[in-house]
Amino acid sequence: MRILERSVFVGPSLYAHFPVIRLELDLGELEQWPTGRLGPAFVDGLIAALPGLAEHGCSYREPGGFIRRMREGDGTWLGHVLEHVAIELQNVAGEDVTFGKTRSIDKPGVYSVVYEYVQKEEGVAAGELALRLLSSLLPVELQTRGSVPEGWQWPTARDEFIRYAQRRALGPSTASLVRAAEERDIPWLRLNEQSLVQLGHGKYQQRIQATVTGRTPHIAVELASDKEETNKILASLGLPVPRQELVQSEEGALRAARRLGVPVVTKPFNGNHGRGISIHLMTDEEVVEGFKAAREHSRSVIVENFLSGDDHRLLVVNGELVAATRRTPGHVIGDGIRTIAQLVEVVNADPRRGVGHEKVLTRIELDAQATMMMERVGYTAASVPKADEIVYLRSTANLSTGGTATDVTDIIHPDNRDMAVRAIRAIGLDVGGVDFLSTNIAESYKSIGGGICEVNAAPGFRMHVSPSEGTPRDAAGPVIDMLFPPGSPARVPIAALTGTNGKTTTARMLAHITKMAGYTPGLTTTDGVYIDGQRTVEGDMTGPVSARMVLSDPQIDIAVLETARGGLLRAGMGVTKVNVGAVLNVQSDHLGLKGIDTLEQLAEVKRIVVEVATDCAVLNADDPLVLKMSGYTDAKVICYVTMNPSHALVREHVRAGGRACALEAGVNGAMITLYDKGSHIPLLWTHLIPATLEGRALHNVQNAMVAASMAFSLGIKLDAIRQGLRTFDTTFFQAPGRMNVYSEHPFKVLFDYGHNANAVAVMADLAGRLDVTGRRIVVLAGPGDRRDEDLVAIADAVAGRFDHYICRRDDALRGRDGDEVPGILARALRAAGVPDAAISIIPDEQKAIDAALGMGRSGDLLLVFADALVRSWKQIIKFRPEGAPEVRAESGAAPITPPVTEASFDEASFADLGDVVRDERGVRFSRESDD
Repeated sequence: MRILERSVFVGPSLYAHFPVIRLELDLGELEQWPTGRLGPAFVDGLIAALPGLAEHGCSYREPGGFIRRMREGDGTWLGHVLEHVAIELQNVAGEDVTFGKTRSIDKPGVYSVVYEYVQKEEGVAAGELALRLLSSLLPVELQTRGSVPEGWQWPTARDEFIRYAQRRALGPSTASLVRAAEERDIPWLRLNEQSLVQLGHGKYQQRIQATVTGRTPHIAVELASDKEETNKILASLGLPVPRQELVQSEEGALRAARRLGVPVVTKPFNGNHGRGISIHLMTDEEVVEGFKAAREHSRSVIVENFLSGDDHRLLVVNGELVAATRRTPGHVIGDGIRTIAQLVEVVNADPRRGVGHEKVLTRIELDAQATMMMERVGYTAASVPKADEIVYLRSTANLSTGGTATDVTDIIHPDNRDMAVRAIRAIGLDVGGVDFLSTNIAESYKSIGGGICEVNAAPGFRMHVSPSEGTPRDAAGPVIDMLFPPGSPARVPIAALTGTNGKTTTARMLAHITKMAGYTPGLTTTDGVYIDGQRTVEGDMTGPVSARMVLSDPQIDIAVLETARGGLLRAGMGVTKVNVGAVLNVQSDHLGLKGIDTLEQLAEVKRIVVEVATDCAVLNADDPLVLKMSGYTDAKVICYVTMNPSHALVREHVRAGGRACALEAGVNGAMITLYDKGSHIPLLWTHLIPATLEGRALHNVQNAMVAASMAFSLGIKLDAIRQGLRTFDTTFFQAPGRMNVYSEHPFKVLFDYGHNANAVAVMADLAGRLDVTGRRIVVLAGPGDRRDEDLVAIADAVAGRFDHYICRRDDALRGRDGDEVPGILARALRAAGVPDAAISIIPDEQKAIDAALGMGRSGDLLLVFADALVRSWKQIIKFRPEGAPEVRAESGAAPITPPVTEASFDEASFADLGDVVRDERGVRFSRESDD
């Protein structure tokens, strides 16, 4: 039994709309050994290891259902068992996960095991430990070599896993803040492996680090960490604090203790979590030991008066006391029979106690500090305390060291409440905890005494949200309401789109429209991440990592996410929901990869984008596979896009008051028209959109319709949509590799990234509809990881439409031999009737483009399908046709290329597309565009 492949999905995927892990698990010979055949010993051993499995309902949907499933008849297969064990292991570590799904796949004995997770590393480790636990329970003859290491013990492995999980999980305080944010529909992102969390998106974001917020003043944190300065400030305001002195040596500590009078307390100058604190020190020896304990955490040590009374933590948020807790140090109560060690075992048997922060309470450890506390009263771990005698094993009351907490919020005296608020305000904290010693918190410190021993800048919430006794308090809610007052925004509008072809151009169009509308967009595309029109990261950025980059940027106020098939299959979406989701089309591309073999399967992948749309799903009604997606979205509105004004379904949708975008014929050409709630809204003539080449590029007409529909559904005003479309063109600057036109040579070049049959056919169709006085020449290629039939389809898409064909390959062979792809394309062209004389095989991309440019003559049209876009575009614009004049610099200097100036499109098919200029690279851009 082994794991063949592992995929970690961070967001919505084919398997769930929340984070899951998918294992491809090979049972091998264990396919013949379901739990029924393994026998009762296997099931009993598994239940003994993980008793919580008894609560799993499985298909019976009731507690005990999974155990019943394992015992009845043949039982169930080990892939299914591993799913439940991985879930339960995370439950044991303190995570609330329940979802799992196991299915056999095409390969014999191989299963797809899917289970929910919260933290990636913990989820992965749970799957690996589940595999090892199951292997350890198998009969020896069925165990594979190395599956169970020598000396491996389940209890040790379980506790190590819990500690591993807790080191990587959010702490109790941070987790409570995240839960409070989720309850208010505020999104969050974890920014590191500790407790740094972003709440909200884009410009609305706030950050927390545990319970320190982005609004917590740095100087206040410094003051709270400086216990001596804190004491002075509070004392100057008349607040009750003990007398104290700062020392750096044992002798200094002894002198301070004598001046202050015993008993005293020693603690680190800038410690936290109760580390290094020693209390009620009476003798010189105890003071020296206390000094040493504090010195382990700080160079300077504070010696102060010991204040008697119970230890209370008073939590103040935004100027109000929200919780008060009495804390009791870890202890045991004698019964006159059992030893202290045995009593500790009894206490730790409490199901509320666990490892670290796994549960409400933490196990008590018999360590050095416990030994010191026992020695003070003349005991050892083997001593038997008298009945009802309390033996303290800790000097401080922190829950993380085994202490307990009792909520006293309802009984705290108003004077004590006001005292805590004044103390936190004096230090300047927005969130702070006051450690207050008092014999009775229900009585005023003014009458019975008491004092503030510490102010905490990052107070823990665990004792308040999960007290051992008393009422749990919502400590996190007031913090979130302080950062995000009710009614204030936390999310930026998110638009996500996918499709086989056109998604990059459409995403760029939409981002341009939002910029024209005054937004600061964050855009993810196949060539990088763009913030407000500037590329910040280069590369194919259409997966969840890039979505996270955009939403983490504090500048953006709207996000446009191009979402590709690869990212969805590899890791899912980067967001749990989007405002507007769109699917442009589903065409044959990437089939045969990652288990996606049919168009229907590909449609299921791309459908995820509209499954998570909340406000509007924009669907291409002219694509049957996309049209069917309307039954899988819960979006409030569906907007159909059609280039067929007679589309029957869209007509009925519009008549029912639905939203749609249609292409309608008029006297002046074709009009993009919006329909919504019975309104008929003419938007823009297609010939006024530069990216459509006066309406001839029908694929960009459709892209513009989708972009307009998404913008309208995002609430962008019509004038901004019109302005955006009128100022967006397909220059290499605005849309690299998307129908870029270069007209500075005697011939014209049409440059595109098309790499599947549909995209190639669209460009070939456009080339055929343009008025060309000379020849049509095409440079053709296909990705090496496509199936042979896909490459043949690419060749068929251009066959018979051009005068000459140059077949090449991409730089990345993707598993093919060097000349294999151009050879397949050439054979397919010949099979389609293209004569040999019209076919050239030039495998290298640069040489193939050079050959095409060299063939070009006045009036010709070159259609170049490129892979290395920047290199190939530079190659085209720097090419000097034969006979072109050289411009020389001063005498003796090398010839230089003359600057390219604006030139009009001399053929009618390349009529002037608007007010454009050209930079020194030959890149066209609009004067009206901010990009």
